[in-house]
Amino acid sequence: MLALIAGRGSLSATVAAEQDVPPLVTSLLGNAPDRLVVDITFRIEQLGSFLDKLTNRGVREVCFCGTITRPAIDPSMIDARTMPLVPVLAGAVASGEDSALRAVLSIFEDAGFAVRGADELAPSLLPAAGVLTKTPVPKGVADQLALAAPVLALQGKKDVGQACVIRGNEVIAQEDTRGTDAMLADMSEAYTRPEMGGGDPLNFAVDLMGEALDGMTDWLSGPITKARATAKGGVLFKAPKPDQDRRVDLPTIGLGTAMRAAEAGLDGIVIAAGGVMVLDRAQVVAILDEMGMYLWVH
Repeated sequence: MLALIAGRGSLSATVAAEQDVPPLVTSLLGNAPDRLVVDITFRIEQLGSFLDKLTNRGVREVCFCGTITRPAIDPSMIDARTMPLVPVLAGAVASGEDSALRAVLSIFEDAGFAVRGADELAPSLLPAAGVLTKTPVPKGVADQLALAAPVLALQGKKDVGQACVIRGNEVIAQEDTRGTDAMLADMSEAYTRPEMGGGDPLNFAVDLMGEALDGMTDWLSGPITKARATAKGGVLFKAPKPDQDRRVDLPTIGLGTAMRAAEAGLDGIVIAAGGVMVLDRAQVVAILDEMGMYLWVH
């Protein structure tokens, strides 16, 4: 049996939908996934007991998918089954992202679980190489991408990101630990729909859009029109870190990335073929087509 160690976002629901047998859905407290009912919620302080629950439910394979916030450990909550794991967990919480993920993977593997990658279980998430949008890729973009290689290598070494923005012959933005969408948001003015009265414009727009892209007209006719008209262009490039463990933390783009890239006035998005998952692909392509932007799987 497969169990999803599900985090926030829609990745877990996409993986679950592609399984012939519904997986067991589990989630770290405070990190519930979108569009899924969670069967087991667990605390990191009771990880040992949680592993026992998985074994007792007949779980033999696990898949980590979605975004989680690294938790602080409350010593008073640690149970007896988790006590032997404390040295590993403490080191994981204190270390960088890659080290933390490797530590958690080792705990699950030592407990007898095979770790499967989200792209392995849902291969449709990895688009084939080519241009997915109506807008073609301008000449010279391939040459620009050479600038990204040393940047991504340094980001991987520092364990701080998987993406950058290139404009002309210069890397003008680099992803940090906050993620790709935060990097893009830094480059643009926040879009606030008047009747919203504030709040998170990205989440509002995504909720409003739904499957039929409801609300796209409002989004396109807001301040984004000015931002796109006055921007100097550029390309978002995203790829796995060097020596990326494909079973966890494989790069992903989705609706938020497409909208933030548009708000930042970029010309398009390039992702590494076979190395970046695309969530809600049809909607992502629709957004970019509406904005005259390209999506190139390179």
